[in-house]
Formats: sequence, C-alpha cells, structure tokens
Amino acid sequence: MKQELSSFLRDTDGAVTVDWVVLAGAVVALAIGTVAIVEPALDESGQVVSDRIENTVDTMFGS
Repeated sequence: MKQELSSFLRDTDGAVTVDWVVLAGAVVALAIGTVAIVEPALDESGQVVSDRIENTVDTMFGS
C-alpha cells in the first residue's frame, strides 16, 4: 500500500493536461477582456460608417 501511494504521488502523467487547461483558460479570459475593451469603439465606428453610407445613398438617389 505504501509503495502504491508513493508511486501515485510521483506520477506526473496528468500534469501536462492541467497546464494546457490553465493556459486555455487564460487565453479565453484574455479574449473576453479584449472584446469587452474593443467592442464599444467598434460599435461607434460601425455606426459612423452606416451613417455615411446612408447619407451617400440619400444624396445620390434621393430620400
């Protein structure tokens, strides 16, 4: 029993999996944070482009 416990404690087979899970979680958290920061600016820029296209169409083809 003592030898089996010692062998279990020395076994590192799952350590790489834990590393990848932590790394993947960090990447997801970073992506969510980036979207939260960039999204308002993109929304505003998209609205500006939409307004300009609408004005151009109205000018060229009438309201």
